[in-house]
Amino acid sequence: MEPLALYLLAQFAFASSITPGPNNLMLMASGANYGLRRTLPHMLGVSLGHSFMVVMVGVALLRLFQTFPVLNAVLTVAAIGYMTWLAWKIATAVAPEAKQVTGKPFTFVQAAAFQWVNPKAWVMAITAITAYAPQEWSALAGSLLVATVFLCTNLPSITLWAVLGVQVRRFLGTARRLRVFNVTMAVLLLASLYPMLVH
Repeated sequence: MEPLALYLLAQFAFASSITPGPNNLMLMASGANYGLRRTLPHMLGVSLGHSFMVVMVGVALLRLFQTFPVLNAVLTVAAIGYMTWLAWKIATAVAPEAKQVTGKPFTFVQAAAFQWVNPKAWVMAITAITAYAPQEWSALAGSLLVATVFLCTNLPSITLWAVLGVQVRRFLGTARRLRVFNVTMAVLLLASLYPMLVH
């Protein structure tokens, strides 16, 4: 792969990983509610889960979606339903009079599985494979390269969001402020569905 092409792929991976989206909003909320250490499995699940998704998209799923377009509609409905439920869970993580957060942070497996209903993760994976995977390489080799670049740029990017959440927690102070923060994160998570709804 040409150095310039690799640089452009890394730039795309970094820009798409660090900008707001469902993963980053959830990690920020998790950092604020559970701290960085308890959010670590969530972070690893996002990075490794998305990298695995990139490989699968490059090797098989693009052909499957082209053959069966109805799968796109099924995925859209599943994503909307699941992310609405997640928004509710985030919004209600702190009871109005509670002194501590209820619920549990995402596990590694839950975070990895979430990538399959995360619209931004799909857009990132499909765009990266179609625009940056070397055409002269095999589908597997090209997909592995793209996934590796994403892994190297994604984990540092999402870590910043979790750390930001931890820092925000220091300023929240009370259960009421934390509740307001969680509701705001839930609303933003629902707002991130807008591009999928209009298409």
